[in-house]
Parts: sequence; C-alpha cells; structure tokens
Amino acid sequence: MKKIFTNLTFWVLLAILSGALIGHFYPSTGVAMQPAGTYFINVVKVFITPIIFLTISLGISGMNDLKKVGRVGGKAILYFEIVTTLALIIGILVAHFIQPGSGINSNAIQQGDISKFTSGAKSFSWIKFLKDNLTIQVLIISILFGIILSKLKDKQKITSALQFASKYVFKGLHIVMLFSPIGAFGGMAYTIGKFGIGTLLPLGKLMLTVYTTMGIFVFLVLGLILRYYKISILKFLNYIKEELLIVLGTSSSEAALPSLIEKLEKMGCAKSVVGLVVPAGYSFNLDGTTIYLSMAVIFLAQVFHIDLSISQMLTIIGVLMITSKGAAGVTGSGFIVLASTLSAIHVIPIEGLALLLGVDRFMSEARSITNFIGNGVATIFLSNQEKAFNRKQMELAFSNEVYEYELKDSL
Repeated sequence: MKKIFTNLTFWVLLAILSGALIGHFYPSTGVAMQPAGTYFINVVKVFITPIIFLTISLGISGMNDLKKVGRVGGKAILYFEIVTTLALIIGILVAHFIQPGSGINSNAIQQGDISKFTSGAKSFSWIKFLKDNLTIQVLIISILFGIILSKLKDKQKITSALQFASKYVFKGLHIVMLFSPIGAFGGMAYTIGKFGIGTLLPLGKLMLTVYTTMGIFVFLVLGLILRYYKISILKFLNYIKEELLIVLGTSSSEAALPSLIEKLEKMGCAKSVVGLVVPAGYSFNLDGTTIYLSMAVIFLAQVFHIDLSISQMLTIIGVLMITSKGAAGVTGSGFIVLASTLSAIHVIPIEGLALLLGVDRFMSEARSITNFIGNGVATIFLSNQEKAFNRKQMELAFSNEVYEYELKDSL
C-alpha cells in the first residue's frame, strides 16, 4: 500500500480522474483550473532547451567520427518520411472504409470562428516555421556547437562543465515532475469543463475511428518496428507509463519530452542518437498528427458528400506529406495545416473546419500520445541501427532495477 501512495503513476492517474469529474459536474470550476495545466507545461518547457543543448553537445563532442552525425541524421529523416507516410495511408484507408462522416448534418452542428485558422494557412511558410520552432533552432545550434567542441584539443574543461550542468538540470526536472499530477489535473479539468462530454456525441464516430486507428498504428506498426529488434512494445509502454499519463492529462507531448530523453538514455540508447532523433522527431515525426490530418480530410469530404477519386486521394497524400511537417511550433498548428491542405487541393470547403472545433481538444490527447510513442520507437530503432544500444541496460530498466520513477526516489 505504501508503494502505491509513493508512486507517481498513481497520483497522475488519480489527478486525471479527479479533473474529469470536476470538469463534468462543476464546469466553471474546471475551466478555472486551466492555469494549473498551463503553468506546469510552461515550467517544463524551460527545461527542454537546456536538455536538448546539453544532450546533443555532449553526445556529438564525444563521437570520434563526425560522419556518424550525418549518418544518423540521414537515417532519421528517411525513417521519419517512411513511417509518417505509412501513417498517412493508414489514416486515409481506415476513414475511407469506416465512413465516419456519413450521416453527419453539417448544418446541425454549431459553427465556430475559423478565420484565424484560414488566415494562418495563407500566411504559413517554411521560414516562419523555422523561425517559430525553438526546438529546431536549438537542435541546429547544438549540432554546430558539438562539432566545434569535438575539434578542440583542450575540450575537457568545457565538457566537464556541461556534464555538471546536465546533472543538475535533470535533478531540477525530477523536482518539477513531482508536480505533474497538478498539471494533469488542471489540463483535464479545463478540457472537460470547457468543451463538455456532450460535444463528443455528434462526432463520436470520428472520435472512435481516430482513437482506434492510432491504437492499431501503435501496436501493429510501431510494435512490429520494435519487434524487428526483439523488443516488446508493451514493455516499452509500461516503462514510459508515467510520461504517457502526463501527456494524456495535459494534451501536450512537450510536458514529458525532457523526461523521455532521460528515460531513453537510461534504457540503453546512446546519448548522441537520443539527442539528435528526439528533438528532430518532435517536429518531423508526428505520426499521430499525420493520422488525424488524413482522417480529418476524408471525414470532411464525406460530410459534404464529395466522392474523391484515386488521383485526388493521391494528391491529398502528397500535399499532407509536405504540410504535415509544419505541424509543430505554430499556434493552432493542427487547424492551420489542415486549412493549408484544404486550400491546396481545392475540393473540400475550408469552412468544414468549424465542424471539428468542438472535438479537436479531445483528439489532441490521442495525437500527442501517438507522437510521443512514435518518437521513442524511432530513437530505439535508430540506436539499434547504429549498434549504439545496450540491451542489458534495457532489460534492467524494464525490470525497474535501474530507473524507478517514484516519489520516494526523487525526494
């Protein structure tokens, strides 16, 4: 019993359930809890930049062969493109056969203000994406700094200072994560209080289809990728269960990103690979977002009774392969990218976005969790590809002998 009450998973799960109940029975109180979730995410964001910088800089400076940096980066880009394209195709096929948009009366659902999303779609550009995406900026700077550091003859003092800083940054993160139940409570209470369970009913079939598709993608596609190296997807999910609950409660993969970096290193992934793949994947390996975008386009086509041809579906896949890569680092990114896609194909009315406003927040949990798991799997796969993975360390981590994220260990 004592172990249960000192386990972070228990408190985060309890916070999510409590937040959902408060939001449902006392909506105004639930909405008022929004700052708890927002402030927690903002505090965690403070740790993202230094952790990425320290992890990448130390990893690259410790490499004897700088060609490995380019090799890992090239493999990561190829992996991201293949897996996200597969996610796109799966999303389109499932939506095409299940028909979640059939029977939906677009006039019966309250229309929202989509002007900010349509204007965002018109102004979207890759330069703006890079400018607004701090993670990518830090990734580039860290790689350059790591390369320069590796060339210095007397780099020991600098690397020692970076290692000292890294130690205390992660200690600070552990303290912040003790407050994750508060963040999860605030995020869930606000979501249920603001939008209400009732908003799910009109688009319940779409919700169920999206969640089911993402579940199939995680356990089948990502599961098979891990199985190639004889790693269990279930054991990996159990290993990162605290982080998954935090992402569920806050609807943000950012909330657990620094912790994922640490856990992947603890389970045997090379620091250099983790530092390159996780930050890059956060922007370019968005499996969950890609599935949602593809299904949303097909859903809207069904709502407006638009019979898409094979060539039009191929066009949608081609457009989404490009626009989905800009789905991170931009405010309202999901709708902006979706608006960009609808504008590009000129087939589905962009006004249809208003149908999705009410349930988008509820589907963001599925998107964030799938993105989060996808980046973890990508890192493990590429670490194995580079023969930079310690299986014995993974087995110890999975058995909880090395890394046990409990309150008593953090205090």
